[in-house]
Amino acid sequence: MKLKSEYLRLYAVTDRQWLKDKTLARAVEEAILGGVTFVQLREKRADFSEFKKIALEVKAVTDKYGIPFVINDNVELCKEIDADGVHVGAEDMSVKKAREILGPNKIIGGTARTLERAVQAYEQGADYLGIGAVFDTNTKSGTTHMSKETAQAINNAVNIPTVAIGGINAGNITALKDYGISGVAVVSAIFACENIGKAAMILRSSVDSMI
Repeated sequence: MKLKSEYLRLYAVTDRQWLKDKTLARAVEEAILGGVTFVQLREKRADFSEFKKIALEVKAVTDKYGIPFVINDNVELCKEIDADGVHVGAEDMSVKKAREILGPNKIIGGTARTLERAVQAYEQGADYLGIGAVFDTNTKSGTTHMSKETAQAINNAVNIPTVAIGGINAGNITALKDYGISGVAVVSAIFACENIGKAAMILRSSVDSMI
């Protein structure tokens, strides 16, 4: 799948901890129907077989709606189930290595908390960058806020789309208006909500008016 910047408008990163009895596949479908345009499957505690089972269930949903689907960190799983790509974090496999394994036709995203890291990931072949954290977040510990100036510098330095991540919710999303981003990535702002579809719809409306 060739990545278009509009695919990154509302980027959902999964987290099952808030879902109670709902399956992740169902939650992802509700999010897509609400306006999510991109899905990253993030499973830090699952073993490979469980991760694969969940990934195939979610991929069936994203395929149904034509939504790009990437796996967090696990290049082997991405290749095995033919996901659209992978997202590699700053402490994980390099973008260069992921590209060597997956080839030119998979989407590869990288995490960048600094301008230097952004340029490095871009030069190694990243298709997009997740930049931040832009606000306080419970998902990642020890993160510091990325300033608007740094975000703008990254967007001036790399010729690929960027997605802001970190503590973004319906109450603060519009503060990102002049960051130069192509979209926002959220976790709890969608999956921690009782009405996932409505939460996605509100966020999508905000980001559409901002970008």
